[in-house]
Amino acid sequence: MVKIALTGGDGMVGSRIIELLQDKIQFIPILQKHMDITDKNKVASVLNSIDFDIFLHLAAFTNVDAAENNKKTANGVNVLGTQNIFEIVTHKKKKMIYISTGFVFDGNNPPYSEKSIPRPISIYGETKYQGEQLLNNEAMIIRFDYPYRNEFKLKKDFVRGIITALTEGKKLSMVTDSLITPTFVDDIAFGLKYLIDHYSPEVFHLVGQNSVSPFEAGTSIAKIAKLDSSLISGISYEQYFKGRAKRPQFAHIISIKNKFIKMKSFEEGLQILYHN
Repeated sequence: MVKIALTGGDGMVGSRIIELLQDKIQFIPILQKHMDITDKNKVASVLNSIDFDIFLHLAAFTNVDAAENNKKTANGVNVLGTQNIFEIVTHKKKKMIYISTGFVFDGNNPPYSEKSIPRPISIYGETKYQGEQLLNNEAMIIRFDYPYRNEFKLKKDFVRGIITALTEGKKLSMVTDSLITPTFVDDIAFGLKYLIDHYSPEVFHLVGQNSVSPFEAGTSIAKIAKLDSSLISGISYEQYFKGRAKRPQFAHIISIKNKFIKMKSFEEGLQILYHN
């Protein structure tokens, strides 16, 4: 059984990956409280004390708005932390998988495949792309976007956030003139299993089958969850993000390499969440 050490194993995506694949993979989660990835000596001490085949690096500073005012922290986690891990993994002659994001693209010329050239427009996107560049074609990079899953009490994904707001009767303004690519976490997990079994140090996209506007996403969620869609009103991209970190406006992410797992459309993923 393959041994995978990982950061972010207690997070929204990582915990589900472990839950779904733990009978096929021996996971060795390394929690933040046990290893500060920005501390090179600590990283060396922890990683040199364990045996693994592949290191899966999921942990990241992901708050897009907060990153703009905390560039040093975002850089420390997403760039320096990645470098610290990569150096030790490489020294141990082990394999590494780095989880990245569609936020490395600018959102101006979709769709974005594995061959598209990243042009990040936010500190978060820039630091994640710098993390990619550090790996120098010697690690696998997997990008996904707007992940959602069955309920995870420690953190709400965007689907749960919308459900909570609508359940509480709150009005929502959602962008009509942009695109996101929601991705069902279960698909990510099973796609990841294939990529682990067929490891290659290149870039892969594991993303949902279709892209939708946030407004369309909100109304679909309301319909399937049987909530009041009239609480959702449309707003423009420029209005909604005024004074905030830039997001890729048209984040239509696709894969030209994924011939190994059928990713669900957003509607199919929502149906599974509400009919299981």
